[in-house]
Amino acid sequence: MFGKILIANRGEIACRVIRTARRMNIATVAVYSDADARAPHVTMADEAIRIGPAPASDSYLRGDLILEAAKRTGTEAIHPGYGFLSERADFAEACAAAGIAFIGPPAAAIAAMGDKIQSKKIAEAAGVNVVPGHPGPVSDTAEALRVAAAIGYPVMIKASAGGGGKGMRLAHDEAGVRDGFDATRREAAAAFGDDRVLIEKFIERPRHIEIQLLGDQHGNLVYLGERECSIQRRHQKVVEEAPSPFVTPAMRRAMGEQAIALARAVGYHSAGTVELIVSGGDPSGAGFYFLEMNTRLQVEHPVTEAITGVDLVEQMIRVAAGERLALTQDQVALNGWAIETRIYAEDPYRGFLPSTGRLIRYAPPAAGADPHGARIRIDDGVAEGSAITRFYDPMIAKLISWAPDRAGAIDAQARALEQFEIEGPATNIDLAAALMRHPRFRAGDLETGFIAQEYPGGFDGAPIDPVRRRALIALAVRLAAADLNGAGVRDWSVRIGSEDVAAAITGNAVTVEGGTLSIDPVAVPGSAIVRAMVNGDPLTAHVTRTPLGMVLRSGGARLDLRVLPARIATYADHLTNGDKDAGPPGIVAPMAGVVAQVMVRRGQHVQAGEPIAVIEAMKMENVVRADRAGIVATVMVTTGQNISADQVMIDFA
Repeated sequence: MFGKILIANRGEIACRVIRTARRMNIATVAVYSDADARAPHVTMADEAIRIGPAPASDSYLRGDLILEAAKRTGTEAIHPGYGFLSERADFAEACAAAGIAFIGPPAAAIAAMGDKIQSKKIAEAAGVNVVPGHPGPVSDTAEALRVAAAIGYPVMIKASAGGGGKGMRLAHDEAGVRDGFDATRREAAAAFGDDRVLIEKFIERPRHIEIQLLGDQHGNLVYLGERECSIQRRHQKVVEEAPSPFVTPAMRRAMGEQAIALARAVGYHSAGTVELIVSGGDPSGAGFYFLEMNTRLQVEHPVTEAITGVDLVEQMIRVAAGERLALTQDQVALNGWAIETRIYAEDPYRGFLPSTGRLIRYAPPAAGADPHGARIRIDDGVAEGSAITRFYDPMIAKLISWAPDRAGAIDAQARALEQFEIEGPATNIDLAAALMRHPRFRAGDLETGFIAQEYPGGFDGAPIDPVRRRALIALAVRLAAADLNGAGVRDWSVRIGSEDVAAAITGNAVTVEGGTLSIDPVAVPGSAIVRAMVNGDPLTAHVTRTPLGMVLRSGGARLDLRVLPARIATYADHLTNGDKDAGPPGIVAPMAGVVAQVMVRRGQHVQAGEPIAVIEAMKMENVVRADRAGIVATVMVTTGQNISADQVMIDFA
C-alpha cells in the first residue's frame, strides 16, 4: 500500500480523498493555487505545495508542476479527483513515466473513452446500444444542417472531447443548428482544446441514468447499481439519486452487463461510470443508449456509496496499488435510497446567473443520523470566510441524505436543506428545497428537461400553500413585534406585492386571514434561521431583514413582506429609496467573468433580446442580450477583458 499520495485537485473532492486516505493511514499532499492558499483542503493535508496563480490553466491544469510537486514530496501515487487532469491520458502516461502510480484507469482507456466519436464505435463493437447519429465530426454549419436533417429533429450538438455538460446544445430546427453549432465549437475549443463537434439524435423524454463500475488490474469487474441524474439545468446535474425510480432489476442487469462489456473492451480498471440515456416513454426500458464513459470518479459517487457501503475512493487507491477487488458481483447489494443535491453558487431568481463572493456565513446541517431514521452527509471544501471566485466550478457543497426508502430520503433532504445556511453568494438552495416538495419529483416522473418544463419562466420560488403562507405571515408579524421591544403594538399591516393583509397580535397569538395562530419563534444567535412552533407544528424559515420588513424563505417558497404597524403603514407609500425607475445607462454585465465575444459595434441598431456579448464565467459561456432596443453609442468592453458584475458593457445613443 502507498505511504503517501498527492491529490491533484481542490475543493470538496480534495477534502473527500484526504478523509479516506487518513482513515487508511496514508499521508497526503495537497496542491493549491494562489486563490486557494487558505482553502480547507490545504490545511487538511499533511503537506501542501503551491503550484501557480488562480487560473486553472496556470495551476491545476499544469501536469508538469503537479508532477514536480509529487517528486519533491516523495509521493508514490496521485489521485486526480474529477475534472482538471482526471481524464487526461497524457497526464496518466506522464505519471507512469515518472514512476508514480496514477489512481485511475490506464491511459489507453482514458484516451479511447475520452473521444466521443471513437468511444461510440468501440461501444457498438462491444454490443452496447448507441444513440443514432452521424459517424464522425461535423466540419461546418452547412454540413451540420445536412446531418441534422438526415437524422431528424430534435438533435444534440455536442463537443467530441466534452464532458460534465459542457459543449452541448439542443437544436429543435434549422435555426437551432445555426445558433448552436458555432457556439458549441467555440466552447469546446476553449474548454477542451478540441473544437470537433458531433451530432446525435435527441431522445424524447430522456432520463439520464448511469452505471457505476469498479475494476481491478486482474480483470475483475463489477457494477454497483445505477444512479438517476435526470434533474439537470443546462446539462449540469443538480439532483442525483440511487437507485433510479425507473429502473427495474432486469434493466439494471442489462445496463450493468453492457457497461462491463464496454469496460472489458478497453482494458478498464479503477472506478468509472457508463452514462446512458433512457427513453422515459418506454416503460420496458429497452430503449437505453450509451452516451459516454467517464473514466474517473463522479461528483455524485456518494449516493452509490450510501446504498452499497463501498468506499469508492478507497477501492480506487487499493486497485492502483495492485490489490484485487474485495467483492464479487453476487456480493453487491443495494440497501435503501440516497439523494444528493449539489449546492451551487448561482442565483435561481435571476436566471441562474453565477454568483461570486465571500461566504459571510456557512453553516451546513448536522451530519450523521437524524431522529427520523435517516442519515445526512456533507461533502464540501469551503468554510466560513472562503471566497467563491470566477476561476472554478460554482459548486459549494454536496448534501447527501439516506433513508430506507425513497420518500424517506427525500424528506430527509428537505429537512436538511431548511437547515443549510449560507450568506454571501446567492445559492440554489431554494430551488433544491422546491424540488424536494414537487409532486412530480416525489412521484419519480423525471426527465432531463424537468426544470425547464416546471419553471418555464424561470424560478421565482415554490408555490406556497395557504397554510404555510398564513404561518409565515404570522411569524413575520411576531418577529416585527419583537423588534419593537414590547412597544405594545396590536394592529399590523402586511403587504405582499400589491396585496395588503391585516393582522393583530396579542401575546404570542397572531390573528391573520381569519385565523388565530400561536407562534413561538426561536432565533438562533448569529443565525438567520428561525425555528418556530405554529399551533404546535414546527416551521423553519430563513429571515432576511429589509428596510420596511423582511424576506422569509421556507420550503423553497419565498415571501417578500412589508411589515409595519397599521398606524404608520399608510405613510409608507410616501417613502422612497430614490429614483428606482431610472434604468442603467446601457447594458451591464450580469456577472463577473471574461468577455469571450463582443457581437455589436458602434452605431449598430439592436433589438430587445438580441445577443450583444458572451461572458465566460465558472467554466460556462453566458450570452448577454439587450434588454431593450436602441442604437449602440459606445462599446466599452473588448474580447478577453476581465469584467465585474454590473459593469457597463455598451452605452446607447
